[in-house]
Amino acid sequence: MPAPRLLDELLRQLRARGGGRDADADVRALVDWLGRQLGAEVALIDRAGEVEVATARLAPDLLAGVRPVLARLSGGHLAAVAAQVGAVHVRCEALGRQVPRPVLVVAGPAPLTRESLELASHVGAMVEVVRRARQTDDLALRYQQAAARLRLAVFMALMTGEPTLARRMTAGAVPPLLDAERLRVHLLRCPPADRGRLIDAHQDASGYHGPALMVRCPVYDDHVIGLLPLDPGGGDGADAGLAAHLRALVRDNPHYALGISAPVPLPGTARAYDQARHALAVARHTPERIADHRGRPPLAGLLPRRPALAWARAFLAPVGAAPQLTLDITGLALHFPRSGVARLLDVSRNTVTAHLRRVEHALGLDLQDPRDRADLALALAVTDLPPPDAPPDGATVAESGAGPTVDALLSTEAAVTWARGFLEPLRTGADRTVRRTLRAWIEAGTDAQRTARDLGISRATVRAHLCTAERLLARSLLAPGPGIHELVHAFRAADRADRAP
Repeated sequence: MPAPRLLDELLRQLRARGGGRDADADVRALVDWLGRQLGAEVALIDRAGEVEVATARLAPDLLAGVRPVLARLSGGHLAAVAAQVGAVHVRCEALGRQVPRPVLVVAGPAPLTRESLELASHVGAMVEVVRRARQTDDLALRYQQAAARLRLAVFMALMTGEPTLARRMTAGAVPPLLDAERLRVHLLRCPPADRGRLIDAHQDASGYHGPALMVRCPVYDDHVIGLLPLDPGGGDGADAGLAAHLRALVRDNPHYALGISAPVPLPGTARAYDQARHALAVARHTPERIADHRGRPPLAGLLPRRPALAWARAFLAPVGAAPQLTLDITGLALHFPRSGVARLLDVSRNTVTAHLRRVEHALGLDLQDPRDRADLALALAVTDLPPPDAPPDGATVAESGAGPTVDALLSTEAAVTWARGFLEPLRTGADRTVRRTLRAWIEAGTDAQRTARDLGISRATVRAHLCTAERLLARSLLAPGPGIHELVHAFRAADRADRAP
């Protein structure tokens, strides 16, 4: 048995290296340490028969002299062999049980003493422990990555309104969330470095988060998306603990903010996510940094159903035969920056731009213009709604007055009432200045620098007004998405009503 002093020193070597956080460096440190203790040259031969680590003065031809022995050791036919190559005494010992096995080689001018043999065996065992720890860490990392990809896939299926597809994707390991009838989306803003820690803290052995699901946002690096189920009574149910924990995190950390959607059915996850984005925009500008969505019905559902559908179908007809990828990219680009769409779909930004150019050419739009983006978003939202009832008495679409322009739809009483309610928070006092900035910002294509130049104010003032508008309107405006589309349509509908006789 090696002296306790040497064994203690061996353990100190590992602790000094950080406890296995860098397995390759740990193995090299052990091999070098063993060589110094024995006054010998040491090499570790990997499973493929190649030198993985060796001390500096090990002669290459020395290993060539014991190559047949190394093959038998690696193949599991022998456990250890002592040999002599010229004047050098060589000791070879196989490590572990999995064939092919790595081999530890010690070469010196004299045979190893019993204590030296035992020390070499201890170091060999330690090397194998370090290697297995590395393999375990690699497997754990791959499992975490696979679990994260599966959670993201389930979330994306729910975002497309496909809970059944989400169930099929889990291959029998169905998360409890998919058995819920309704959920809320909790959108947490936090430093990017905190995301993994927060998600891992609540992950269970199945790779999910109990009854909930937490995913890293694939577009915004500082967002964590939480899908929390509701019990039949409308409460947070089994996930009340996670909801309370997220709120506590925000209260205790000034760099965090939380937006919470209204309860929605599982297929309405995309709507809940948009609500949570709007709520997060409000939360960022409040002392509590927590906000629930203040509900206001979307414009698409308030327009006269049959005329709106006829307009939307005519508007979108030129891209009716476009590839599905083009349509998917277009829909996502109305909600996220183009770089985020590229990351979300794992395509290049140039690919995203190419698909959007085809849509622009087909529809005659400029998708950098917020007004064109808003019209396209409205048309897509209208076609996503359930089909209208059949016209009474066998009337046709034409006989029902279908096919108006978007201006005609925005002139309806429902649209004007919606627009005035939307803009009401901007009608008094200093908020009228914010309203003026918002108008100029839309006219400038949502370019803050152009807006500042047009109004003769600073860019910082423009941004401050946008932040105020987010809080007053309860809508996200600083990132592409439905908040800007609603603002465009609200101004348009209100202006037409104000100009009407």
